[in-house]
Amino acid sequence: MKAQNTKLLYAIVLILFAPGLLAQTAEFEKAQDDNWLVNINDAYELSKSTNKPILANFTGSDWCGWCKRLRAEVFDTAEFKDWAKENVVLLELDFPRKKQLPEEQRAQNQSLSQFFKVTGFPTVWMFDIQKNEDNSGFQLAPYGKTGYVQGGPDRYTSDLEKMIERKNN
Repeated sequence: MKAQNTKLLYAIVLILFAPGLLAQTAEFEKAQDDNWLVNINDAYELSKSTNKPILANFTGSDWCGWCKRLRAEVFDTAEFKDWAKENVVLLELDFPRKKQLPEEQRAQNQSLSQFFKVTGFPTVWMFDIQKNEDNSGFQLAPYGKTGYVQGGPDRYTSDLEKMIERKNN
């Protein structure tokens, strides 16, 4: 009887604490805004598990006026955040001047910037991602690019939805 009670107690503890344990393993590196990831591996994992494309924002967060304007007019709005939660995985690839990024993150951002041939900020790409079979890296399939667009979150998400439609056709 005592062994059975111990098993029942163990099962209750697992049920009560398992959600917290699972949440800890699903933690990703985030930008200052919790909606944006900063690591391509984390974005890949979330994209794979949700079957959503990645929306990558190449930004100069602490110096680029157009980047700040895009964030304020679109990315920081409830409308965009709700849309993004349903449709994309957000990845911020920052090129700040005043703050120092970890070397690994800086190298990753630079590498992705070269791949996408980013020449100005903000540049926003939508793409699908697959891991190479030998785990040596990723295959990226870009299918849409934008930057700052005047008109607020509705206009911006409308343009992004057109990218998703083109990809699906």
